[in-house]
Amino acid sequence: MNSNLIKQLIIFSLICLSPLAIRGQSYSQQIDRIFSWVNTDSPGCVCALAKNGEVIFNKAYGTANMENQSPLTTNSVLDAGSMVKQFVAAAALMLVDDGKLSLTADIRQYIPELPDYGHPITIDHLMTHTSGVRDWTGIRMLSAQDDDALTMTLRQTNLNFPPGEQWSYSNSGYVLLKEIVKRVNGQSFGEFIKDNIFNTLGMNETSYTEHPEKITNRALAYEKRRNEWQLAILEDNNRGGGGALMSTASDLLIWNQALTEGKLGKFVTEKIQEPAQLNNGRVLTYARGLFVEDVEVGKLVWHGGSANGYKSVMGRLPEHGLSIAIMCNAGEASDARTEFAGQIFRLFVPEEEISQPEHLITPSAELSTDQLNGKTGLFVNEASGDLIQIVTDGGRLRILGGSLLTTIDENNFSNPQGDIEYMSSDEFKLHFLSNDQFELVSMEGNKALFSRANNQAPTAEELKSLEGNYNSEDIKSTFKVSATDSGIIMNLEHAPMQRIPFQQVHQDIFQFRRMYVRFLKDGSGKVIAMEYSNPVLSKVKFTRIE
Repeated sequence: MNSNLIKQLIIFSLICLSPLAIRGQSYSQQIDRIFSWVNTDSPGCVCALAKNGEVIFNKAYGTANMENQSPLTTNSVLDAGSMVKQFVAAAALMLVDDGKLSLTADIRQYIPELPDYGHPITIDHLMTHTSGVRDWTGIRMLSAQDDDALTMTLRQTNLNFPPGEQWSYSNSGYVLLKEIVKRVNGQSFGEFIKDNIFNTLGMNETSYTEHPEKITNRALAYEKRRNEWQLAILEDNNRGGGGALMSTASDLLIWNQALTEGKLGKFVTEKIQEPAQLNNGRVLTYARGLFVEDVEVGKLVWHGGSANGYKSVMGRLPEHGLSIAIMCNAGEASDARTEFAGQIFRLFVPEEEISQPEHLITPSAELSTDQLNGKTGLFVNEASGDLIQIVTDGGRLRILGGSLLTTIDENNFSNPQGDIEYMSSDEFKLHFLSNDQFELVSMEGNKALFSRANNQAPTAEELKSLEGNYNSEDIKSTFKVSATDSGIIMNLEHAPMQRIPFQQVHQDIFQFRRMYVRFLKDGSGKVIAMEYSNPVLSKVKFTRIE
């Protein structure tokens, strides 16, 4: 459901937040201050909070419909986006508990039309985002066809990586899970969770529907563009051709409490919150439809959701009996919802019980600006084709897309935090052999050699040799490549006006922001294909066509 993998997966901003301590004010007043950015005539948020299962705060801020200026209320129903994933995981786990599914079975047993990738993909791989299945949201951005998410997913003949080797958020995995629930149970996914979860728990305002427009009390979603609020709602195949989880903030608290109290049964409750593991034994901070993390106020169980202008988050601190749900319809203006939730949690956790997790206490040695700058730039692993770009940030090194590195000494750096979105939580180390070469040593001890990219300017003849059309049947699109004086221009055949300038950064490798293409040659040196990569697609092959 989320359209942007990288942006949607941010943790609650509980770390390094100064306490919100406004003497003489009640917590209700302090929460009001957190949402003071919302105007009565603009979209906003609904926030609900519970302590030990009792709702202690439930309030709406802003407008539900800009046309008639109807206000958001605590009964407003909003699109929960990717927060549906924990309900998908729960549904599949219920079927496992009933003996109708197996966590370890090859999913082609249930979806035989899925291509054989040479590696079995299990139900558990799908739940934990370790399947390697390409994310349909990235495919749709390139495709010339208006297909639904399931069709796009079933068409892919390759994976991003072998199952269980890495972690990469994949909406496609959960599309397959919903289809499996439907085929095994004989009911649509929406009917199944209505009968087995919503009705059972008393989540009376919650539904999974393919027709959100028919929902009573639905709040519309907006995005501010050029100082004007514009409708921003995903419809039809823009949301994958599937349904939407429509809910209220207070209903989501019922769900949180059901997990806290184990109302789904011992197996489902424990498994849905059990941290996933890679094939090498590395334990992740993702479970099944939920993140489970140690933060400064204790164990945090949470997930966020985004569906165009709808932004949401729900989480709980089991050790403190706290549970929160925030649902917004204000687009980017409400992107800080995780920070809002963190500030609210801080109102209720005693200061003496707040401590920084050990893995975040990372004193860093200091290096001069020249020492740091000498190690920045783009580096390539010739064996795998992987690229790493190193930049400076506040007197330290950072890997672009990853966390700040801790400086051990002039030639050694570590990544103590293990960001799940970068190299699957690897707490790796970098050992510089020179300013132009380093070894990346994984937390399991595996080594990979990276050398500084050779960005020597290509000749006009070399650039000319790359021109042509490149097609992918998996993506159902064709790239047109044209040479310029200093690089290449790429555009999709069906979108000729969207011309993207790529610059060579290494032999046969061109880059634009976080997109890379590598041109492939035959034995005679003739260009025959290219591999396209971005943060959610890895080495998708486009074959050159005459």
